[in-house]
Amino acid sequence: MKRFNVIGFFFAAALAAGAQTNSTVVATNASVRAMSLQDCLQAALRQNFDVQIQRYNPQIQLYNLRAAYGGYDPSFNISGQHNYSVSPSRYNPYATNQTPASVSDENSFNSGLGGSLPWGLQYGLSGSVSETYGNNGLPFDNSFGNIGVNLTQPLLKNFWMDSTRLNIRVARNRLKYSEQGLRQQLITTVTAVEDAYYELIYAQESVQVQQEALNLSQTQLDQDKQRVQIGTLAILSVQQDESQVAQNKANLIAAQSTLDTDQNTLKNLLTDQYSKWHDVDVEPTAALTASPQTFDLQESWNAGMTERPDLLQARLNVERQGIQLKYDRNQLFPELDLVGSYGFNAGGGREFSDSFGRFNEGNAPFYSYGAQLRVPLSNVAARNNYKSTQATLQQVLLQLKQLEQNVLVEIDNAVKQAQSAYQSVQATRQARIYAQAALDAEEKTYAVGKATTFEVLQYQNNLTGARSQEIRALANYNEALANLAQQDGTTLQRNDINLEEK
Repeated sequence: MKRFNVIGFFFAAALAAGAQTNSTVVATNASVRAMSLQDCLQAALRQNFDVQIQRYNPQIQLYNLRAAYGGYDPSFNISGQHNYSVSPSRYNPYATNQTPASVSDENSFNSGLGGSLPWGLQYGLSGSVSETYGNNGLPFDNSFGNIGVNLTQPLLKNFWMDSTRLNIRVARNRLKYSEQGLRQQLITTVTAVEDAYYELIYAQESVQVQQEALNLSQTQLDQDKQRVQIGTLAILSVQQDESQVAQNKANLIAAQSTLDTDQNTLKNLLTDQYSKWHDVDVEPTAALTASPQTFDLQESWNAGMTERPDLLQARLNVERQGIQLKYDRNQLFPELDLVGSYGFNAGGGREFSDSFGRFNEGNAPFYSYGAQLRVPLSNVAARNNYKSTQATLQQVLLQLKQLEQNVLVEIDNAVKQAQSAYQSVQATRQARIYAQAALDAEEKTYAVGKATTFEVLQYQNNLTGARSQEIRALANYNEALANLAQQDGTTLQRNDINLEEK
């Protein structure tokens, strides 16, 4: 099993038993690289641009989820301050002397730690200490400090869900959404690689068909030139042959151009360094075949309802809107909070250390408890936000139902398309067999002089058309199977690609 690392995930591309597990990229010469379909899928999972870009979304959303938990990060603050003040002397009507000037010299330090907990409790731990020097006729020094905790617990608004819990749940929802987006991109890319791979095989075989048609017409031309030389055939027949040869050459050139384009299409899906693949031709190791399949519409419907990434994303959108609705409903309530505080005071000494020592004695406690109520008089914003979220939820529910119906229709169409494509394979194969037999018979008739060159050329064209239709039908059938897997969401399982959470 070969693993493909994705941000937050592993791709495990486990090839089916006996399906060219050892046919990793094999270079037959300097410009040709033989590749199985599994080889192409592995290359695309590693180097396809769309896949690489989409890989970052789960990582980004994971970082966003972790950032949302930052709402519970406690904050710590500390400050220190020095205050100096001189009060001038003042007239004292009750004494013969003026009140002397006073000097205040104070050092203070404050610190605090605060935050909130997942059930909405807000806490704050604080502590302060100060020392004062001065005079007021007589010198005096003093120090004072306190430590305590303040608690606030919401009982109505922000009790069921506050902004931090909202952000966390939405971020978790968006992480799941991005994971399904990655699955969707994988399915899209794998399907595109399958289609391009089968189109490349078709283009190669189409070139062979056109080459065979050119060979047939060239042989006919050579034979008719000999007949003209011995006088058994009119020159008009040779001109008809030459016209057919020229037409077949044009068809071969067009087929070769299509092959070159299909080569580029597949290589663009497989690599993020096209310049290194420019002079390399991908040689598919598989041939176009039509293995019979059993189509069960109900089974495909069930798979689509549970596996389609876009459908799962739509359900996640409904869930996200439900989370928002729960938050907005909680915002309709008034703020009713339980509040309380507890701590100790200390002071009376001359130094900071004196206050610190008094804290240990614990003989100057303080505490408080109570409740506070805050009621918005109109609450216009909260009420209309709630109504807007309700309407949006109904909208996304309808969008989900519409998508579910569209998925059923798309799967139904894909099943019918695959069934029709398989029947077309059988019909075109018979048509090709009959066209070959008809040409053989016409050539024998022509050999005894009972058929014209024009008639032989028509049968040759019929055979070429029948061959082209057969390989087109084979390619269409394989692409229809890939499309069906994409529509019912089973592309990754069909190609043994496992997406496991890291």
